Amino acid sequence: MQHTRNQDTLVGLFVASGIAGLFFLAMHVSNLSSFSDEDSYTVTAKFENSGGLKVKSPVSAAGVKIGKVTSISFDPKTYKSVVQLSINSKYNTLPDDTTASVFTAGLLGEQYVNLEPGGSETYLKKGGEIEITQSAIILEKAIGQFLFKSAAEEKK
Repeated sequence: MQHTRNQDTLVGLFVASGIAGLFFLAMHVSNLSSFSDEDSYTVTAKFENSGGLKVKSPVSAAGVKIGKVTSISFDPKTYKSVVQLSINSKYNTLPDDTTASVFTAGLLGEQYVNLEPGGSETYLKKGGEIEITQSAIILEKAIGQFLFKSAAEEKK
């Protein structure tokens, strides 16, 4: 069977579309798919330990993505992790007593910030701070505490 120019062109287009599909899948998985900055406002949350949280990690409330992490830094005065959260402006009715927790999603261990709204009548404003936070659970630390507790009980 002889290759024709049309067959070569179709194979080339098929390969190119496959590469483009893999590129967009990789962008989506790595949370880089949002090329444009949506209208948003920034709030800060301070954690004892932010675990494996990364810039561009999702911020969600009730299981719905409402924003992303824009920066993570260390405060040398309080020895806490300072996390800047960019929240889509259409979710501007989060109470100012909202709590922020670092959770792990799925088997791969992607970490994200979950917001749990409080009952306050006033809302978080641009540049505001979430006061009540819960740090990431570090698996190694939890296992270590369990093992030390088990060893202490056996000595009794």
